[in-house]
Amino acid sequence: MYFSYIDTKTEQEILASAVPAQLSSSGDCVSSNILIQGENLSTLSLLLRTFKGKVDLIYIDPPFATNGEFRMTGKRARSVSGSGDILAYSDTMTGEQYFEFIRERLVFLRELLSETGSIYLHIDYKVGHYVKVLMDEIFGMSNFRNDIARIKCNPKNFNRKAYGNIKDLILFYSKSNKMFWNDPRAPHSTEDIERLFKKIDADGRRYTTTPLHAPGETANGSTGKPWRHLTPPEGRHWRVSPQVLEQWDKDGIIEWSETGNPRKKVYFDESKGKKVQDIWEYKDPAYPNYPTEKNIDLLKRIISASTNEGDMVLDCFCGSGTTLVASEILGRQWIGIDESQAAITVCRERLSKVGSSYNFMYDDRIGKPKVASPLPRQNLLPLDSSSDSLIQHNYSNIDVAP
Repeated sequence: MYFSYIDTKTEQEILASAVPAQLSSSGDCVSSNILIQGENLSTLSLLLRTFKGKVDLIYIDPPFATNGEFRMTGKRARSVSGSGDILAYSDTMTGEQYFEFIRERLVFLRELLSETGSIYLHIDYKVGHYVKVLMDEIFGMSNFRNDIARIKCNPKNFNRKAYGNIKDLILFYSKSNKMFWNDPRAPHSTEDIERLFKKIDADGRRYTTTPLHAPGETANGSTGKPWRHLTPPEGRHWRVSPQVLEQWDKDGIIEWSETGNPRKKVYFDESKGKKVQDIWEYKDPAYPNYPTEKNIDLLKRIISASTNEGDMVLDCFCGSGTTLVASEILGRQWIGIDESQAAITVCRERLSKVGSSYNFMYDDRIGKPKVASPLPRQNLLPLDSSSDSLIQHNYSNIDVAP
């Protein structure tokens, strides 16, 4: 499936035409974490040589084609601009120009993802469905995992001829069918416990029961054979072998009905929680440090679900740095990219509060940025001239062909 419009580049043209950034480091130390101030397409082109196929998770919250500008006053985002405000970022691209902007970056991001990696793209309802078609094209329809509805705010009473909008979208794709997945669980509420675990045993433990069989017949395997003179219903098979069923019965975790129907006991105190669904309520901060700042618990859920400690997380529209801060707290490596001076300043202030160590880099073509917050020095590694670190490479002959 392809989303075609005027001036659509081929993937080969996208990879070959992006001019790699010229990055310099502001300090004499290097860490596995990198914060970069620069235009993200040229930076992704540069990163491709070192990190191709090595990024485990990508989260991006790109512009939403609002045709507006977002400003800040002091250290706070503003919904209405005033005199003296500084420009945080512009979101003025619309139509075909906007979609090609997104598509170009998705092509590079796919190349950076590992075979077990995943990407989450945060977008709004106005352009989200078009962006999904782009992602179907680049990542493959078979690698689409979820369209997550994120409840972002309390209900509004806008005077317009439409239903109120309290959600946006997160499009979740994997690089392949080998994706890493931690199967996140949410805790049961009191209402859930009383509704789902209605039975109570002699020891006062709450439990429920589930069938011992599952859909699908087994022609030759043991799960299709009789147990206790019982056979699975037509079109089904035992969930486990008869030997395991026998052990379960000895252990007292099979409950027999008055009519002789066996079911497995599932105890609440052994439950991992309920499976997370595709509607999430993570409202935006009431007083954000940056116009696009997201709820940190939202990022923690995504990072925890799709990575393990030590894995690499990338955000090339890092804005306020929530992805980076959440990755730091959860023990992941991270790379953050943003062109905005306001965004970089907020990022560094927030990272300093969690004691993050990182290498700060910038594109020489924008000049050395003026950032008020200091570069954290704790636990920084000395630059090893023999290492394969980003700033040791000669990128004059970078090969970006697919």
